[in-house]
Amino acid sequence: MAHRFEIRKNKKGEYVAYFCYNAETMFWTEGYTSKSSARNAIDSILKNGPKAEIVDTTAS
Repeated sequence: MAHRFEIRKNKKGEYVAYFCYNAETMFWTEGYTSKSSARNAIDSILKNGPKAEIVDTTAS
């Protein structure tokens, strides 16, 4: 698959969920103290993301 979520540790030792497309990171979450919290963030994105509103702030 060209897209995936990755859970990594940052320099502070926190768990961060990254969304990657091909070899490029598209976005990431805040740092969490537990891996299960990072997994919950991914689950929330998967559940709520498809229904997210698109807001174009460049429109005049």
